[in-house]
Amino acid sequence: MNAPYDGDRGRGASGDPTGPVPPTPPSPEPQGQAHHAPYSDSDTATLFLGLNSLMTQAAGERSESDAFAHLYRDQRHYEPQQSAPVPPGPATAGAAPGPDAVPQQPAPEPAPVAAAGKPSGGRGGGLFKSSAVMAAGTMVSRLTGFVRSALIVAALGGAVLGDSWQVAYQLPTMIFILTIGGGLNSVFVPQLVRAMKEDDDGGEAYANRLLTLVMVVLGVLTILSVVAAPLLVKLVSFDISRDPAANEVAVAFTRYCVPTIFFMGLHVVMGQILNARGRFGAMMWTPVLNNIVMIATFGLFIWVYGTAETSHIGVTTIPDEGIRLLGLGTLLGLVVQALAMIPYLRDADFRLRPRFDWRGHGLGKAAKLAKWTVLFVLANQAGVLVVTQLSTWAGNTANDQGHPGTGFISYASAQLIWNMPQAIITVSVMAALLPRLARSAHDGDTGAVRDDISQGLRTSAVAIVPISFGFLSLGIPLCTLVYGSSGAGIPMGYMLMAFGVGLIPFSVQYVVLRAFYAYEDTRTPFYNTVIVAAVNAAASGLCFLVLPARWAVVGMAASYGLAYIIGVGVAWRRLSRRMDGDLDTAHVVRTYARLAGASIPATIVSGAAVYGIMQTLGSGFLGSITALIAGIAALLAVFYVAARKMRIQELNALVGMVRSKLGR
Repeated sequence: MNAPYDGDRGRGASGDPTGPVPPTPPSPEPQGQAHHAPYSDSDTATLFLGLNSLMTQAAGERSESDAFAHLYRDQRHYEPQQSAPVPPGPATAGAAPGPDAVPQQPAPEPAPVAAAGKPSGGRGGGLFKSSAVMAAGTMVSRLTGFVRSALIVAALGGAVLGDSWQVAYQLPTMIFILTIGGGLNSVFVPQLVRAMKEDDDGGEAYANRLLTLVMVVLGVLTILSVVAAPLLVKLVSFDISRDPAANEVAVAFTRYCVPTIFFMGLHVVMGQILNARGRFGAMMWTPVLNNIVMIATFGLFIWVYGTAETSHIGVTTIPDEGIRLLGLGTLLGLVVQALAMIPYLRDADFRLRPRFDWRGHGLGKAAKLAKWTVLFVLANQAGVLVVTQLSTWAGNTANDQGHPGTGFISYASAQLIWNMPQAIITVSVMAALLPRLARSAHDGDTGAVRDDISQGLRTSAVAIVPISFGFLSLGIPLCTLVYGSSGAGIPMGYMLMAFGVGLIPFSVQYVVLRAFYAYEDTRTPFYNTVIVAAVNAAASGLCFLVLPARWAVVGMAASYGLAYIIGVGVAWRRLSRRMDGDLDTAHVVRTYARLAGASIPATIVSGAAVYGIMQTLGSGFLGSITALIAGIAALLAVFYVAARKMRIQELNALVGMVRSKLGR
């Protein structure tokens, strides 16, 4: 039986409640925390999760006075402390033994005293404020990323030169993730949290050992990658490597881009150190600096050489100075992004000191856990590799047939737009919850883990579901507006539509896998990703063989969502078994079904408005922006009315977010 949200928190082994959670008065506009972070966590940051209205329950379920009280305890700035002694009794019958055991239902604590002049945001301020900071940073990063992507396509076009650049630009990320990036992103957060909790120095020595080890490994990896650039280009795109002009340009771009592996790793490790200390803003805001540098670089390139549409620049005509400008600008962007993390670390009282005493300090355990994550990303990148090979091949073939803009760079550009809601909403919420999940899993509080996963799914779904359907109606005007200057806007729009509703299973999969990582289980995500990658590769290969070249990559975009639909089904069943069959499934499914039911009529009305406007005004700037504005307005209006008619309680979260952003 699915318990109401937070139903199992504070229950002993017998299932009897240990007492009510002390209520915390919600604050619509929290004013921050006593420990001020001057670089990221602004005291005036407002919530985006709608605290007040999220406390309500679905019809027929009992309401809690404070459904989020379980989140508040662990989302303040970390301060090592000893567990308070708990008198024996039924309330602690189910507590796990051990020196770090924490009672599942602590006695009410006095409210923390805020620093002078800094009003407290309440016990919930840490989680929600962290999510708001990360969401804002990610939104700015993604928006500047749009500008960067639009300039890249405008400068290089959507044909062979654009694909050659995209191959080189993607290679460092692929290499980083394939080697140690996956482990850094997922495995080491629980380890850093545990070191902070158990080590006398708050985990500083452990973090410095990890940082030093990563620097050494990435330094060697960078040198090898520069030397092996021709082989790497062939590995990613055989079609480009067999074209002498395209291969020469791609190899040159690659040798400028692959040193970014080193700085990418520095940024990730320093970001995880800060995340473990409750400082979430840095990792989301510093990529904006990278985007600004790249925007300046490609803007200068366009100023000197013109756009691809006017200059007709290609792999045979691009000058060496142009390649050097783009390569050095790309490298400089990652350097600035990584070095910008240092002030955040200093503000968190973390001292950077190289440590080479790696043996016997817990890194071996982390490496053992990371091996499955490495296999996880290996399986995932194998699927990416297949898509890259096939999309560059199909794109070049379509270009020769007179259909430019249907290759790999168009696929990647459409995917950038498609992934933005996931990065802003789902990733921000779960990044703030991951330390909490790690602590709950470590303490054996299955109910807490389940409740957090349920809340993460339902909260993010309020925005993810209508946006994913909205891509079906808004894909073409959005892409013609952003990428229209390259002449590839309409093909990219079809690709964005094909990605479309695949965003729903993609987001669900991300949340579900966080539960496995919280339990330090990296083997299960690996097996799940093998299935996703295999389905994606097989379906993409089928599209390449069956569909005309101009539509093959569109089919590959649709294959991406199909793969995650299957992956979610597998992951959900495995997590359900892991958590004794109770994942709040009925509540989650009901929320997604109602949101989809409200999104379908909204998409139809929005699509009709977009089609009529673009038929009348065309696909230029005026037609695109008019259709986009009208389509968004129709989508939001119909969705809101339908959702209210269907009594979707979680819609209040989105309303609360909008009100907070508008200052109520």
